[in-house]
Amino acid sequence: MKTKVSSIAVAALLFAGLPLASTSAYVAVSVGIAPPAIPIYTQPYCPGPGYIWTPGYWAYGDFGYYWVPGVWVYPPQIGFLWTPSYWGYRGGSYVFNDGYWGPTVGFYGGINYGNGYIGHGYYGGQWSGGVFRYNTAVSRVNTAVIHNTYVNREVVNQNVGSRAGFNGPGGAKAKPTKQEQAAAKAERVPATSEQRARVDAAKNDPALHAKNNKGKPNAEAVKTFDRNNGRQTADEGPTGAGKQAGDRNQAGDGNQAGARKQTGVANQASAEKAKRGTAQSANRSHQAAQADRSPKKTTVASAGHSTQAKQSSHHNKKVAAPQATRHAQPVAHRPPVRAKQAPPAAGRGAPANAQQPAKKKKKKHGEEG
Repeated sequence: MKTKVSSIAVAALLFAGLPLASTSAYVAVSVGIAPPAIPIYTQPYCPGPGYIWTPGYWAYGDFGYYWVPGVWVYPPQIGFLWTPSYWGYRGGSYVFNDGYWGPTVGFYGGINYGNGYIGHGYYGGQWSGGVFRYNTAVSRVNTAVIHNTYVNREVVNQNVGSRAGFNGPGGAKAKPTKQEQAAAKAERVPATSEQRARVDAAKNDPALHAKNNKGKPNAEAVKTFDRNNGRQTADEGPTGAGKQAGDRNQAGDGNQAGARKQTGVANQASAEKAKRGTAQSANRSHQAAQADRSPKKTTVASAGHSTQAKQSSHHNKKVAAPQATRHAQPVAHRPPVRAKQAPPAAGRGAPANAQQPAKKKKKKHGEEG
């Protein structure tokens, strides 16, 4: 195996007349052994509106080739599309061309990466008025979460490019079109920091190394890699996709609204609780005041002329005690004074003197009884 410096790789590309996929210095990696074929795998669901699929590809390290799984990425600019990386054979070596972002999709070797990247262009979605729309015929999208979709099945029936991992003899034989050549000369933006971090993470995952997986990355290894790097796995389905969409796209307004709603409910509950406590305290105070002002009930025993007070409060018992003592005093020996009764009102059918007692005449001395 031989690995050449970047200047040789750049010279090979210029000699062959192929467009450079990026102006970054690390684009040219030259290897003497062809990369493995592009594996067929299940695309994870799109996490939410605005994401664009960037397919997986074979990268190269000191230990050999390793697989960088595909991922949904936010483009660096509205209206930009992704041109995938690819390996091209020139001058007896396989030269790596790094991917880039731009207004149109450039040449990526005619390699069929799947999910809309059939060897030229991108058919997994398109920009429309600043909004990215997804072709659900080739892109896995949860339409309950993402509503900007359409269906174009024509691309499914087209003759697609080779699943070979490189362009050249024994691999894909595509040549760049005039539009793809123009895209290589137009405005381009390199891979985002998220994409570069993903390459480094895949490099450090032994399960993704070609020498360990024989050029066929295990699906479970890819899912584990996605989970470890904070990405949705393919088996999460629409539920997982919907959850991630809520987390990523509604984290600002949704969480703030939820927090305000919870705060309002809590404050209302506290106010209602305080209001009920105040009303109960006032009710108890009112009942206590009525108990203090309630009249005392006294029962006088006819035999002993004693009084037994029945009160409901301790205060009333103290007040009633002296009164009971006064009622229990001995009765005086003087004859009671009878109150004069008022004569009944006239006109009730009885003479005015009917209720007056007859007067006894005193007997004179010597009269007979």
